[in-house]
Amino acid sequence: MDATTVLLSVVLVALAGVIVLVLRGEKARAEGTHYISQLAQISEKLTTSQAVLADRLSQTQTMMNERLDAVSKRVGDGLNDQTERTGKTLKVLHERLAVIDAAQKNLTDLSSQVVGLQDILSNKQARGSFGEIQLQNLIADALPQNAYELQSTLSNGKRVDCLIKLPNPPGPVCVDSKFPLEGYRALQDATDEDTRVKAARSFGADVLKHVKDISDRYIIEGETADWALMFLPSDAVYGEIHANFIKVVEEAHKRHVGIVSPNTMMATLQTIRAVLKDARMREQAGFIQIEVGKMMADVGRLDDRVGKLQRHFDQAQEDVRNIRTSTEKIVRKGGIITEAPLSDSIPEEDLAPLPPNVERLT
Repeated sequence: MDATTVLLSVVLVALAGVIVLVLRGEKARAEGTHYISQLAQISEKLTTSQAVLADRLSQTQTMMNERLDAVSKRVGDGLNDQTERTGKTLKVLHERLAVIDAAQKNLTDLSSQVVGLQDILSNKQARGSFGEIQLQNLIADALPQNAYELQSTLSNGKRVDCLIKLPNPPGPVCVDSKFPLEGYRALQDATDEDTRVKAARSFGADVLKHVKDISDRYIIEGETADWALMFLPSDAVYGEIHANFIKVVEEAHKRHVGIVSPNTMMATLQTIRAVLKDARMREQAGFIQIEVGKMMADVGRLDDRVGKLQRHFDQAQEDVRNIRTSTEKIVRKGGIITEAPLSDSIPEEDLAPLPPNVERLT
């Protein structure tokens, strides 16, 4: 029900009241006249109010429409912006999901590789091959190919992983790869002190056995250097030995066996490379010395020949001086003859003697 209907209802009720009053009599008629006048005024006011109300309702409706349009526009713009942002977010999310998928694939591949590495390390023979390959790669990166020999067989029939050909002294150095991984794992996995003590004792015994084997097999007097290297393909195992197994390290020193890891092996190879370079320089110096001696012999022979040539030049110069002296004498005598007065009667005794076998003209 709107405001116009309400006003009409009020008017009808008022008219009904007037009719009732008219029916009551004359007295009421006078009052009815007064009421009618008031009702007329009220009706006029109601008409004016209705017009004002209608105008206000129209303005309100226009305002509401404008506000609804503005709200609709804002909502539409907001929805468009939100849709655009959502699209960008979904695009970024899709890209990140692609990166995550790639990372997941890499993790899967890495997991497979880790499993493969665990399979390799769990097998002693494969683990030994792993250490040998790592050793070969390190040596191949640091030394020239003619400076080492892989899987070299010594005079005692033992085959060493790598023989580095150092000149005497010290001589060829044997390098053998060992990987006591099982003992190291048992030591790291120990959960109580007793288990750790037993694992440490077993691990130390394994490492010491490797040291003794290398010392007995690969140090041969007169054939190899008086020291050898035991290569551990794990810096963690190397650090554990040097940190907590000092007696094993000392025993290795006594047996002339150096324990090296990938990092320390590279430093050792750089030192060996410097030694090889110095040896080559000494060899080149000897070669240069021999060649210089040969060159000096050639220079001596050249000096003798230059001396002989100098003597020939000196003799030729002396002959030229003698010839010059003779020509000067001839020229002087020719001048005297040219300037002498002519006479038909020159005493014969005044004439110069002629050379032998030459007759004087008359």
